[in-house]
Amino acid sequence: MGNKLQKPQETDIVEEHEQHEEVSNFTCDICIEPMESNRKFKNGGLCSHPFCLDCISKYITIKVEDVTGNIECPGLNCNHALDPLSCRSIVSKSLFDQWCDLLCDSTVLRFERCYCPYRDCSALVLNECKDKLKKIKCPNCKKNFCFRCKIPWHAGYQCNESGQLRDTNDILIGELIEEKKWTRCYNCGHSVERVSGCRDINANAVFGFAINVEDGSI
Repeated sequence: MGNKLQKPQETDIVEEHEQHEEVSNFTCDICIEPMESNRKFKNGGLCSHPFCLDCISKYITIKVEDVTGNIECPGLNCNHALDPLSCRSIVSKSLFDQWCDLLCDSTVLRFERCYCPYRDCSALVLNECKDKLKKIKCPNCKKNFCFRCKIPWHAGYQCNESGQLRDTNDILIGELIEEKKWTRCYNCGHSVERVSGCRDINANAVFGFAINVEDGSI
């Protein structure tokens, strides 16, 4: 004969349901109030401290009003930052936009930066590399400029010579010097080209200089 299955008693079902409710509900660590599970803040999977949505919303408001962009979780000894996307629905749009602006500002301040010198562009350009930049192409207008001098690219001229650029002719000559890979004597300003031979060059009877045979620099 088969085994006889016993129908669960109604009291057992009620007790199981109550136990499930106890597990689902939680007590907020900030306001110390019992909350239903749907009021628990979820930090994008970064951490799972028991905070209610209202307390996190108030916490973010205080931090943003205090001009803080990188807002850390209020959990004790927790180093995780609050996930902005997880917080978007619990704060006002104006507060969220203000928070995003603060986050952008804190990111920009970490890098060396300048504005594109061309009047029809003026885009903000960041040096996200640790190297010292010189010639750079603006990612917005695609024009070259000197990141160090903050002016349009001074082809054929060193940074300390950029003040010598007077008109379009100087710019065109500089571009020709750069295209032909000529070298300008830092004493007289004459352009020379090393075709062969040693690295020592006499630009005139008085001054001479040595040229780097690898990159053409003085």
